[in-house]
Amino acid sequence: MKRLILTSAAGADLAKSKLAEIVVLFFFRFTWGPLPSSDYFAAYFGAQSGTLRPGDHWSDWGTKWPPKFKELRKLPFADFCERYDEIELWFDPSPDDQLQLIWLLDYLASYSELLKKLRLRLLAFDLFDVRDQVSEASASHIPMVDVQARELRTARMAWQAYRAPTPEACANLLCSDLSALLMLRPALQELLAELPSSSTGLGATEMRFLELLSRGFANTNALFHLRSQRRTYVFGEFDLGSLLEGLALGPKPAVAGLGDELRTIDHGNLRARHEVYLRSRLSLTEFGKAVLAHQEDFSRYNPIDRWWGGTHLTNDRLWRYGAVLTKP
Repeated sequence: MKRLILTSAAGADLAKSKLAEIVVLFFFRFTWGPLPSSDYFAAYFGAQSGTLRPGDHWSDWGTKWPPKFKELRKLPFADFCERYDEIELWFDPSPDDQLQLIWLLDYLASYSELLKKLRLRLLAFDLFDVRDQVSEASASHIPMVDVQARELRTARMAWQAYRAPTPEACANLLCSDLSALLMLRPALQELLAELPSSSTGLGATEMRFLELLSRGFANTNALFHLRSQRRTYVFGEFDLGSLLEGLALGPKPAVAGLGDELRTIDHGNLRARHEVYLRSRLSLTEFGKAVLAHQEDFSRYNPIDRWWGGTHLTNDRLWRYGAVLTKP
C-alpha cells in the first residue's frame, strides 16, 4: 500500500520515519499577516507552471525530492495525491497546525476520490518536540480516524470563520460542536486570546511578555524561546519580534531597552536584527507597569495595525476579547 503523509513544517522529520513513500510539508503561517487570496491558493495547488516565485508552489518546500519525483512534483496537488492508496494527515495541537489542517481539509473536500483515502492522526503532542522519535512502532500507538463528512464540515465552517473580516464567527464557533476535530477548540481559544484585551488593548502573548519582564526575564532569548515559561503558542519567532517591537518602539513604550536601531534595519536583514535582540536588556516602563496592572490601555497611546485571520485590527477597528467579544 502506497502511503503519503501531509504535515506542517513541525513534522519535517517524519520524512526520516519510513512511514510513507513521501512526506509533503506545508509552511504557511496563518497566524500572522494577511491571509493569502483564493487566487494565490489556486496557483499554489495547481500545476507547476514555471512562472511562480520560489515557495509559491506546493512542491517547493521542505522535502528532499528523490529523482523519480522530478516530473511528478510538477503536477497539480490533487493529481499527485491520487497516486496513493492512503493519505495521512499529521498536524499537532498548536494553533498554527490546526489552522493548516482546516485549510487543507477545506481544499481536499472538493475531491471526492481523495476523500476515501484520507486518515487523520489524532496527535496529542507537538511534532517539533518529538522530532526523531516517531517510528513505525511508535506511530502504531497514535490513534487514527477516517476523514468523513463530519470532519470536513467542521473544517470548512472553521476556515470560513477564520477568513471572515471580523472575528465574530470564530467566537461563535465556541458554542458549536467541534468534536470532529478534537484539537480545534483549544486552538481557537488560544487564537481568540490574542485579540486585544478589553482592558489593556494587548493580546495574551504581549501581556505575557510584560509579566515575564516584571519578574526579571530581561533577555529576548527568554521571551522568544522559553515556551514553557511563556505559555503561549500562537506566534513564531519572527512574529514575537514584531510584537515586542510594537511594545517597545511606539510613541508611549511599555518596554524599555530594545535597540532603537531596529527602526531602520531592514526586516530582511535577519542577522543584524538578531544581533540587536541579543544585546538588548529589557525592562518595563512605568507605563508598562500600569498596563500590566490593567490601569492603562496600551492602544490609547500607540498605533495598532496587525491581522488576526481575515480581520484587520487597527485603532479604529479594534475588536477586543475578554469574557466576551467586543465590537469596535
